[in-house]
Amino acid sequence: MSKAMNVLALVRDEHRFIFLYDDNSIDTVLATLSEYASDPEMEFSWYDAAILAQRVRGLIEDQESEAHPRRFPRAA
Repeated sequence: MSKAMNVLALVRDEHRFIFLYDDNSIDTVLATLSEYASDPEMEFSWYDAAILAQRVRGLIEDQESEAHPRRFPRAA
């Protein structure tokens, strides 16, 4: 049984941040983004964390909309 993996990446200059996570690890990846942003020795800002967190949440919304498409009433 294969598990789908999500890939989240940020490349800036010589820095590369790549996060691999499955749908059950969303809270963990969001917490990791916060940890990285709060570490002054890492070249990872709160702005970086916010942008990547927004991508994670966007993916969740996309998956939910695919699973539950909106149905509009037919025009009479």
